[in-house]
Amino acid sequence: MGLFSRSKQTTSPSSEPKNDPLSNYQKPRPTGLRIYTGLAYLLSTIFLILVEIGNINDKAVIRSTYFLRISLADIIPSSFPNAAFINSIAQTIGLHDFYQVGLWNFCEGYDDQGITYCSPTKTLYWFNPVDIILNELLAGASITLPTEVVDVLNLVKLASRWMFVCFLIGTILSFLCVFLAPLGFSKRPRWQHKARRIFFRQLPITVLTFAALLFTAAASVIATVMFVIFQDKFSGAEELNIRAYLGKPMLAFMWVATGFNLMGFLMQIGTCCGVCCCTGRRKAERRSRANAAGTTVREKDGQGSGREPGKFGFRRRAR
Repeated sequence: MGLFSRSKQTTSPSSEPKNDPLSNYQKPRPTGLRIYTGLAYLLSTIFLILVEIGNINDKAVIRSTYFLRISLADIIPSSFPNAAFINSIAQTIGLHDFYQVGLWNFCEGYDDQGITYCSPTKTLYWFNPVDIILNELLAGASITLPTEVVDVLNLVKLASRWMFVCFLIGTILSFLCVFLAPLGFSKRPRWQHKARRIFFRQLPITVLTFAALLFTAAASVIATVMFVIFQDKFSGAEELNIRAYLGKPMLAFMWVATGFNLMGFLMQIGTCCGVCCCTGRRKAERRSRANAAGTTVREKDGQGSGREPGKFGFRRRAR
């Protein structure tokens, strides 16, 4: 009786009841996160470029962006006899009123004239005040700089080169993060991510943002510590009235850039940890059930009343 036996009824997937608890869940688009991350790294790159080009010439903004400014205008203390007269003839032996240091070179000038000369830019530049000042003095003239400054020159040379390399690499990586970091935010829910996407997309982007933060922060720390020590050594000399000032715009630019890189990295590390460790599925299921319950209540209210809602959510009265 196989001919008259009932055939098995096959049900199509569309006719099966939907028991998926996530059927009503919709993940918000990561457009805002992508724009915010790209903007943060764009601003970081701009500030790092200002650090890179600071003090390379006598143009607006650039000439006021320096790490350290050394003032020799009143090199002889006022307590010394005839100090005013000696300071007035200091220029005749080759001394300038000030010297200021950038990442690529140094500039010098006079208080009443401004910057008169900037040295050519040099890769891995380091500031050696002893050679600069002694080479500019006229033949037979000499000046004794504080011994504390001379003693730290070898350390300054090493730190300056590390600072130069870190700033350059940090600028390049921050520029790359402008385009690559927004790709770390996916449109798909976390639990749908596969290991391939984690290891070939999310993890490399997180490492890239960490490297950008590391090099930028390292350069900022080295620059701050080194030039603060320089300032203390110059200003602490009792025999000479040398004043040293830190460049506030330069310090602000590099630390603001570091802050933007830190924000971008925290967003990436949070996303990476969420993808690898916390799927967020339970929270999404609760939202899906809440959305489903809200939809059911609205449907019942609409069927029971049979009236269209009025303005501001109030029901219209029956006429």
